[in-house]
Amino acid sequence: MKSTFEIRQEYFYLIEKYGEENKLAALAMKENVERSPLYYNGHLKYSTVHIPRIYTKVDLDRFQWIVGTAYGIFAKVIGAYFAHAGYRALFPFSQELEELILTPRGYDSIIPISRADIFYNEETGDFGFCEINTDGTSGMDANRILDKIMIDNPAHQEMIRRYRFETMELFDRWVGTFMRIYDTYEGKVSHPNVAIVDFIDKATWREFQEFARSFQKNGIDCEICDIRQLHFEDGKLYSSNGHVIDAIYRRAVTADIMDNLDDVRPFLQAVRENACFIAGHFCTQIIHHKWLFYILHHPETTKFLSPDETKFIEAHIPKTFPLEKDAIDLEEVINHRKRYILKPRDAYAASGVFAGVDYPQKKWEEQVRLVYDNGYICQEYWPQYVNQNIDFAWGKGKWCPYINMTGLYAYDGEFAGIFSRLATNGGIIAAGHNEQAQPTYIVTDKTNEVKK
Repeated sequence: MKSTFEIRQEYFYLIEKYGEENKLAALAMKENVERSPLYYNGHLKYSTVHIPRIYTKVDLDRFQWIVGTAYGIFAKVIGAYFAHAGYRALFPFSQELEELILTPRGYDSIIPISRADIFYNEETGDFGFCEINTDGTSGMDANRILDKIMIDNPAHQEMIRRYRFETMELFDRWVGTFMRIYDTYEGKVSHPNVAIVDFIDKATWREFQEFARSFQKNGIDCEICDIRQLHFEDGKLYSSNGHVIDAIYRRAVTADIMDNLDDVRPFLQAVRENACFIAGHFCTQIIHHKWLFYILHHPETTKFLSPDETKFIEAHIPKTFPLEKDAIDLEEVINHRKRYILKPRDAYAASGVFAGVDYPQKKWEEQVRLVYDNGYICQEYWPQYVNQNIDFAWGKGKWCPYINMTGLYAYDGEFAGIFSRLATNGGIIAAGHNEQAQPTYIVTDKTNEVKK
């Protein structure tokens, strides 16, 4: 089987040879994307490029190893947080959030759903972590929609004739995982009513609808609820439609919940009384928070990890420090801008993130001084994998260097799928700015498939 790089070169050749045909096809793809569920709330969530993201069985095996190793480490960190007050004190959580984290889950799974965003070098297999998403993990619908759009891509259609392309289904699989975990819940009922819960003004509504359809297709009642419109009475949580909620698929991120405590009191009361099944539980915030990478390198964490787990962290988790005087010198950060990236402790969608490689020295110094001792972390900037791609539809129709991010979905600790994003013109991939998405395929040799 050819390598990922070699297969990409075949795309490159086909696009170069049939440039005008591919350009015209890309305009049809653009129309279909902009009529798809990726367009909502007045804007397009993701545009795409002409070469999709492709991986081989070698990559797939590596992704499974990454997810399995990381999950084992995360489980130990959460266990230590629950077991030792001194370890809890290392985290920057408020007392109210700590109390929510420590409430009983009532079921077996520790992290029902997550997505580890990594910088993966397709040529060497090396990688570094960018961040971990737990509550609010999204993007599942982009791959499904963009895969359908690729029917208009002539280069891709020729590649389908040469190789076997497979996608990884994420909706029905999540429903199966969700219900399997629910079956371990101490308060389970035989026919649960499921609610997908978020702040609706921040929700990826079309994706929620797709998940709701998957639940309903599998014979499970499901509705989409605004977390602010729930009602708690007599030990039960109710939707705005008056239905008892037995199980929640939580998409509301913890940071938004903590910023709107007065608006979500009924939901929080249900959490405190373990009145219904909630995936994910607040304990997932231990892993979701950007403070995690600082904790992973901390000596108190090293004490309970295996030598192999410690090596994994040293090799693949960027060194991270509180951006404050007791942790890292101000002049060190200012004078080595290409070495560092600054992030708010608990934000998402690349909000408030500053990479030194994107700033001239004077502007970088101003930015560092502005956020120093002001709730930020300072992290080593990981070299991102760059390859060539072309955007006929939304871009200039020229080959450009793109930085790439690989999102590894995990359902109850098992590798489940991939979310592929990329960007040009910048040192970070930022939602609403330069971010694009690609359909992702696992490619195998058709000849080998026949021989089997």
